[in-house]
Amino acid sequence: MSSPRLKPMGLMQVLAPLIAALLAVVLALLAAWAMSQGAAAQGGKETTQDLASYAGADRMETLVAGAKKEGSVSLYSSAAPDDLAALTAAFEKKHGVKVRVWRGSSENIVQRAVVEARGGRYDADVIETGAIAMESMYRERLFQRIKTPALSELLSAAILPHGEWVGTRLNIFVAAYNTRLVKKDELPNSYDDLLDRRWKDKLAVEAEDSDWFGGVVSALGEDKGLRLFREIVAVNGMSVRKGHTLLANLVVSGEVPFALTAYAYKAEQLRKSGAPIDWLVIPPGVGRFEGAAVSRRAPHPHAAILFFDFMLTDGQDILRDRDFFPARANARPLPQGADLHLLDPAKALDENAKWSKAFRELVANAR
Repeated sequence: MSSPRLKPMGLMQVLAPLIAALLAVVLALLAAWAMSQGAAAQGGKETTQDLASYAGADRMETLVAGAKKEGSVSLYSSAAPDDLAALTAAFEKKHGVKVRVWRGSSENIVQRAVVEARGGRYDADVIETGAIAMESMYRERLFQRIKTPALSELLSAAILPHGEWVGTRLNIFVAAYNTRLVKKDELPNSYDDLLDRRWKDKLAVEAEDSDWFGGVVSALGEDKGLRLFREIVAVNGMSVRKGHTLLANLVVSGEVPFALTAYAYKAEQLRKSGAPIDWLVIPPGVGRFEGAAVSRRAPHPHAAILFFDFMLTDGQDILRDRDFFPARANARPLPQGADLHLLDPAKALDENAKWSKAFRELVANAR
């Protein structure tokens, strides 16, 4: 007698429990993996938050040990290469942690950081650039507020209400002049003096300094200020150059006899080197903070906070010695007798489009 043959349906009935059991095992393994990944991600986030607010007696030891394990810190900055080199070399020597620098303009840093974050890519540990750019990135929620004892030593104006980025140094806009081409007794006492015909084809500004322009015009009174700059450009012209370091060097070479928007520290560095350059503050003077912040999703959180702390402590002495005006309260006095207006970062960002348009129309693109 032949053995009965299983019908196809009968075969499936035999295998179905085995398939179901196998599928259950696979699903359980996938669920466990997903939970472990989520826990790891959550744990990383909590670690970053804990580090940001950790105030234990071993805070510095914890940061140093963690930074050494991480091995490096990634910095996005718009500082001049020689100034950056001085800061990063000192940090590397002290802590043995490599600083990897990406340098660009403030505008390029904002663009890169925002695009990366929106794409889920987090390369920057620390970002250091101008106030308006920093405020813009804060509004994109790119920064993590850091609680550090170093804050107590800073100027109150360097600490923003939200606390997510902190001023590290003041950039003061000054008028820089070539001492071989401009005599001291010819120097202007006010912006009205620049209407004098002696300044014909001698004046220059940096191409992106609309924040300086807005600060000066606002302090003079908007109607008066706009009218005055329109007249200065019409009577004597205005050369426009891209980059503050370039502008200062053009003053030294004599190509630009008188620059309205040099940075004080760069003009002073060049003056001390023996170059034919000096500077003055034409009232109303304008200054703005450059700031630093730790990225909310810093890939090297220990090293990021360690470098942030360094910028507010040892870095302040380095900046002072390089003729900056650091944010630490007792680091260096501001120019004596200067009528100085500090730009409010939030207000400057809110009014950026307005002043950029006016600056382009009246100064930068004037013919």
